[in-house]
Amino acid sequence: MGILGMHDADAIGSEKIRASHAGGYDATADIELVAVADIDEKKLRTFGEAWNIPTDGQYVGHEAMLAAENLDVVSVCTPSLLHHDHVVDAARSDAAPDVIWCEKPIASSVSDAESMIEVCDETATELVINHSFRFTDKLRKLHAHLQQDDLLGEVHSVSTQFRMELLRNSTHLLDTLVYLLDTRAERVSGYISGENEAVESLDADREVDDSAGGGFALLDNGTFATIDCTIPRDDSSMTLQFIGSEGKLYMNNDDGEWRYWRLEDGEHIEETLPGIEGAWTWDDDYRGAFANAARHVQSVLDGEEQNASTGREALRSLEIIIGFYISHYTSGQVDIPLDRPLRDIEITSW
Repeated sequence: MGILGMHDADAIGSEKIRASHAGGYDATADIELVAVADIDEKKLRTFGEAWNIPTDGQYVGHEAMLAAENLDVVSVCTPSLLHHDHVVDAARSDAAPDVIWCEKPIASSVSDAESMIEVCDETATELVINHSFRFTDKLRKLHAHLQQDDLLGEVHSVSTQFRMELLRNSTHLLDTLVYLLDTRAERVSGYISGENEAVESLDADREVDDSAGGGFALLDNGTFATIDCTIPRDDSSMTLQFIGSEGKLYMNNDDGEWRYWRLEDGEHIEETLPGIEGAWTWDDDYRGAFANAARHVQSVLDGEEQNASTGREALRSLEIIIGFYISHYTSGQVDIPLDRPLRDIEITSW
């Protein structure tokens, strides 16, 4: 219905919130929102009224919707520990969607994520994971520059910070890291604090494993990355600093500051990022990410674009987080990909 912390509580469910899956569909001319399913009938009716969905398109439980509807796209916006069952059910259902747009993180365990990917491959279903930063214009342009123009050269080190918790929030940070560098972790070492602000903010009725934490990741391109996701929401700034053989880049997404320096003859010379005006901000860029993602879904359906946020790419950030937990509780470093028994470890979240 909307994103906690970005809207007034009274607005969620009573207004059409732009930064949501439904908001993305609403902004896309060739996609019509025709059905919704929820196990909470009160929330189901609230959503249906807010988005003008006819009563006969409102279903108690996803099984009923998938049995009755013929759908091109299904969004999975449920808690992460339910993503596996809901994605697999949708992919194998009579609704036969061509695309499943699933919220981040992809799943609560590596084995669940791998199963989702395999089932979607078997059923020829495109699995698009909503790591929504990938759908913002500035980050797309920056990704292209880093991959094609060699702005940084060989990236030696990355230092990152974001708010707690690891699965609920910091999957965005980690996906941004592996997306921009097109890389995967080889080894991680982690720390888990046990702190979780979402218990209070979501008025949750149960505890989950998801927590503040961090550590380091040695990436397969040789980059050493430090990750600090222990910071309370009110105090946090999402920052990434890259140091490379050809330049350095500082990104502060909370304060809207991106700075780039080219390295020439041992001296860093500050320059503007080519083709990027200003810096990424939550209000301007993030709020538009859902409409961009829905338009991307439409392009994937029409065969005009390749999936830009696949399940396999989403697995890269998840395995770092799972690795942090294993490292913390075993007091050791963890190699990635995880060995088979470790892929079943589940970290619960919302």
